[in-house]
Amino acid sequence: MAKRDYYEVLGVSKDAGKDEIKKAYRKKALKFHPDKNPDNSEAEENFKEAAEAYEVLSNENKRSRYDQFGHAGMSGASGGGGGMNMDDIFSHFGDIFGGGFSGFGGGFGGSRQRGRRVSKGTNLRVRVKLTLSEIANGVEKKIKVNKHVACDQCNGTGAEHGSASETCHTCHGQGVVTKIANTLLGQMQTSATCPTCSGEGKIIKNKCRACAGDGVVREEEIIKINIPAGVAEGMQLSMQGKGNAAKRGGINGDLIILVEEEPHAELTRHDNDLLYNLNISIADAILGAPAEIPTIEGKVKVKIDAGTQSGKILRLRGKGIPDVEGYGKGDLLVKINVWIPQSINKEEKKIVEKLKLSTNFNPSESADKSFFNKVRDFFE
Repeated sequence: MAKRDYYEVLGVSKDAGKDEIKKAYRKKALKFHPDKNPDNSEAEENFKEAAEAYEVLSNENKRSRYDQFGHAGMSGASGGGGGMNMDDIFSHFGDIFGGGFSGFGGGFGGSRQRGRRVSKGTNLRVRVKLTLSEIANGVEKKIKVNKHVACDQCNGTGAEHGSASETCHTCHGQGVVTKIANTLLGQMQTSATCPTCSGEGKIIKNKCRACAGDGVVREEEIIKINIPAGVAEGMQLSMQGKGNAAKRGGINGDLIILVEEEPHAELTRHDNDLLYNLNISIADAILGAPAEIPTIEGKVKVKIDAGTQSGKILRLRGKGIPDVEGYGKGDLLVKINVWIPQSINKEEKKIVEKLKLSTNFNPSESADKSFFNKVRDFFE
């Protein structure tokens, strides 16, 4: 069945503001909440549909993409394509109802209270400069990163050696404190992060002196990065778990590598193809001559045919950059430019004037058309 328009689902116009969208979603969520509609599959689907619509329309980037491309633009994005499960829906209820709303007194929503918070280390971002040769062949780089690592004195626990943490007396190890309020709609249950343990469910009595109880210290670490062949300027690579360590045994962040491409002295990159401008003399264009062309692997010799026109493009297949996904290699395109001297002596001028009288040296209409077709094909 085709998806309904998200604006239609929430009953708002396409120019609705954030507050209007939030209010509309709140109304729908209360109306179709499973605890108010037990064993009603239609209400549950409407509940999910409203949550999916809010997920997209409350996010500026997703909303912009949806406004431009519709549901097709949400492929692979949260809130589009495969729908949402109930845990995804309840995870952002606090944004709508305040605190940590999870449902109506027990039942369907009550079991979805947040548990103990697991901390996550922050991501690290580094820039790596690569030569065209390194990009073409792939390379292993070693980088030095100043980051948070697990404290070796307490093994990342934050507790002084020989001591242990104890269960938080406020939340009893749950990481959240829960309150139940009576409303016109019945009992509403809210939960919030425990203020005593900050959601961890435990308290450290004797803090490690080396890390002051954080479980992490700052150190320099040398990390090996394997750069695949074919990467491009601005591309981001990610190494999971190589970012900052989390406090007290949480999940490490990731290392994000931003690729910077150093310009080559002679070659210019265009996607997976390489471009090179070859300047030849008038004599070589007329008579033909051998020429050396720089490539990633070194210089190669090519033959310039007699009568070569300025703007002709030679294609050296497979001499470009490999595709990062492994789909073959690009080519090296050599554009030939016939060099014209800016000044000549009297004897050279006489020779040129004699050549000018020859009909063979007058440009033909077909030659002009051929040149412009080549230029057009080159830029296309």
